[in-house]
Formats: sequence, structure tokens, C-alpha cells
Amino acid sequence: MNMLIKAEQKYVRISPIKLREVANSVRGLKSPLKMIEYLEFVPKKASVPLAKAIKQAIANAKNNAGLSIDSLIVKELAISQGPTYKRGQIVARGRFHPIVKKTSHIRVILESTEKKGN
Repeated sequence: MNMLIKAEQKYVRISPIKLREVANSVRGLKSPLKMIEYLEFVPKKASVPLAKAIKQAIANAKNNAGLSIDSLIVKELAISQGPTYKRGQIVARGRFHPIVKKTSHIRVILESTEKKGN
């Protein structure tokens, strides 16, 4: 039986579209260590919370389930939209320009090929 290890980052203050762009670039890499290595060199703001979520999933597998890092593969990497913060800017002639600050949720699911306790 393969074990599933989950990690979530919620309410990340970045647009889901920008986060998905970086997530799609690492989706082909199966190893979470290779993903983190790749994300260190991506010059985008979205690479920081994505790497943090993957590191969190690795730590969950190592500390909570006692699994070795080498046997882990990324089964799912999902980016979903969180709530939006609605702000605004008052401009000339009594007008109001809305500003929408978007948030995202990151879900990482790792799968292990080894059994628990081995």
C-alpha cells in the first residue's frame, strides 16, 4: 500500500494565475527534491511559497510518517483560488477605482513507494 502525505498552504497573497504558471513549469519533475532545486533558480515571486509548500510536505513525510525522502514522488500539485480582499483607491472627480487583492491555496500530495516502518 502506498502512503499519501499531504501539505497545504492557504491564503497565500499571490494571484492563482501567477502561481499556476510556476507550478506548471515544475509539474513534469516527479521528485520533490528536484522541484525545490529547480524553484531556487526561478526568478518569480511565486516560486517561494511553492517551494515552501513542497518542503512542508517533505517534512511531514519524514517526521510524521518516518519515510525516506528518496522514495517520495509528487502525486498532485494543485493551485486553487482563495478569497479576494477588496480595496479601492479614491481618484479625481469623486470616483473610486476598485483594487482586488487575490489569494491562493497550494495543495501538495506526495506518494511513497515504501511501506510505513521500513
